[in-house]
Amino acid sequence: MSDRLLTTQTTAEPGDARGARPAVLGLFDAVSIIIGIVVGSSIYKVSPLVFANVSSPLEGMGLWVFGAVLSLLGAFCYAELATTYPRSGGDYVYLTRAYGPLAGFLFGWAHLGGILTGSIGAMAFVFAEYATPFFVSSGTSAAQQATSEIGLAIGAIVVLSVTNLLGVVFGKWVQNILTVAKVIGLGAIVVSGLGWGAASPFSEQVVAGNEKPHLALIFILYAFGGWSDSAFVAAEVKDTRRNLPRALILGIAGIAVVYLLVNLAYLKALGFEGLRGSRTPAADALRPLLGDFGDRAMRLLVMVSALGALNGLIFTGSRVHASLGADHRLFAWLGRWNPRFGTPVGSLVTQMIITVTLVSLVGTQGGRNLVDATATACGLRPVPWKFNDGFETLVAATAPIFWTFFLLTGLTVIVLRRNDGPRIRPFRVPLYPVTPLVFCATCGFMVYGALDWAGSLALIGIGPLALGLPAYFLTSRKADRTA
Repeated sequence: MSDRLLTTQTTAEPGDARGARPAVLGLFDAVSIIIGIVVGSSIYKVSPLVFANVSSPLEGMGLWVFGAVLSLLGAFCYAELATTYPRSGGDYVYLTRAYGPLAGFLFGWAHLGGILTGSIGAMAFVFAEYATPFFVSSGTSAAQQATSEIGLAIGAIVVLSVTNLLGVVFGKWVQNILTVAKVIGLGAIVVSGLGWGAASPFSEQVVAGNEKPHLALIFILYAFGGWSDSAFVAAEVKDTRRNLPRALILGIAGIAVVYLLVNLAYLKALGFEGLRGSRTPAADALRPLLGDFGDRAMRLLVMVSALGALNGLIFTGSRVHASLGADHRLFAWLGRWNPRFGTPVGSLVTQMIITVTLVSLVGTQGGRNLVDATATACGLRPVPWKFNDGFETLVAATAPIFWTFFLLTGLTVIVLRRNDGPRIRPFRVPLYPVTPLVFCATCGFMVYGALDWAGSLALIGIGPLALGLPAYFLTSRKADRTA
């Protein structure tokens, strides 16, 4: 897309950190961001867990469809919110408008202190895990390998953060290329599994054992997570009121089709029992087409997918923190934009530093020892490091807070319909209020599941959130509620 074709539309409003800058993201760019963020590593990890917790392949595929429908209901809610309040910042804007500046501040604070930065760090760990074998020899010690993984994770965060500092147009093209590459790779899995797979998965006998369909649904909803981040860049999407709802709906529909085809390919290549017991379903499904190269191809595919999700999270998340900086004097540096490149420099740099710090703390033994020593010095128990890798630790620690804010945002559809009734809503949630209530019930279910999974590790996410209260009262400038 030529820069000369970019519209000079602006949707800036009072308190918007962007100011009057051109909107440069088209429909394809917005869809690319959604697919890029959502299709990270989950489709290569959770399918065996999903089918291990259902009694038949048909039940498993049905739950994938159900998860897509629940995500689509959430997309309807965000489409109404984003088109009614088209300011960059997404949930931050809606929570501030519905519940007051403290709610928005706590979301932005938690987002910067763990939710978003933790997600970026988790995806960087996935990239590093699959990239390390390409850079270290098989005889490398475990300690050296762990050091290499941390280095690769931090390197990916820094490089992509710098890339996004160079401009929105440059950042979006990086996102588009990575998204197209991952879709092509997933297409190879589908072709290999459906074309060369010999199993008859739907004819297999139903399993009777300790299946837990509710746990399978939790894994599926995690796999669909991240689509809402497109609302963070609402003010940078051309013709927001038309393109953002389309992007949300097309993005989730496209992801659902991809997920269903990939899972069908897994079943065709491995069979129901084979998929339940596989640790690397993508490599196993690629083997009939690529032979021994299947393992390396799978690693490359996961690396590209992780980088696409990583870049999308860095790009969209920085807009939340920029809005926080625009509204709260104490964090004004977060709202500073580079006039030449049109990027939130303060937000991107701060986000990068915090993410690198988190990766260093949870990904190294020295970092974990430091966290435990700090907790002990504060009269608390050491952190229960129940997971062996940094990815699971960061996801488990931040998931309960993430889904709690997701639930609160879903409720803002109802609150703002009541409080802001006269406001024009270019897109209205269908079947209101049933749709937002079902979405909120889904979020409540995920809060329970996340707390059950994380256990006391959730304190890592709750602790920084609690520190947001004194931080809020240190800033005298109230959040802008006229967005």
